[in-house]
Amino acid sequence: MGFDVVVLDEIPAEGWEEIPPDGLHWERGFRIARMFREADAVVQTCCLKTHRFGGHFSLSLKNSVGLVAKRDPRGGYNYMAELHASPHQRLMIAEINRYYPTDFVLMDATEAFVTGGPERGSVVRPNLLLASNDRVALDAAGIALLRSCGSTPDVMRGRIFELEQIARAAELGIGVRSAQEMRLIPLDSESKSRVTGIRRVLDETG
Repeated sequence: MGFDVVVLDEIPAEGWEEIPPDGLHWERGFRIARMFREADAVVQTCCLKTHRFGGHFSLSLKNSVGLVAKRDPRGGYNYMAELHASPHQRLMIAEINRYYPTDFVLMDATEAFVTGGPERGSVVRPNLLLASNDRVALDAAGIALLRSCGSTPDVMRGRIFELEQIARAAELGIGVRSAQEMRLIPLDSESKSRVTGIRRVLDETG
């Protein structure tokens, strides 16, 4: 279709834009791939899964970590080492999303990890695709789907919009601020019952 494939680890220093640390939980801020800030449109694809290395779940907000430089190309500072060692990891994940837009996000929930993750764990097969232009709403729906399948204590515990990734992203205005603002629309008869189940979890624990 005329697209070029770009490996972000290989782009030059001028391809990264510095985000200052003001108001963030990143000690030095971070560098984000400039192309996502300047693109005419951004379409993101992600999966439905838990994450055992501190993120708790890896959906559209967590997927955005891939846009951040592993190391500062000008100084060598390791942003990923900071992220994974920080007690604020889930807040930092949410903060990345403030600095680039998305026009459409597609979440593959045909299969999902409900434990473990990101690369291995207990698998369920919801056989769904979820889509939205709102990353917070999409992740909240994804968490509700994980809960309906039975998941880890970190995913199951508390209200969805009080989980750190979701709460910080909502606070920053990245998407909806509550489950009541969300509208779920099944696109075929086969998905209606699953959407009803997701809505029930959102109403009860959102």
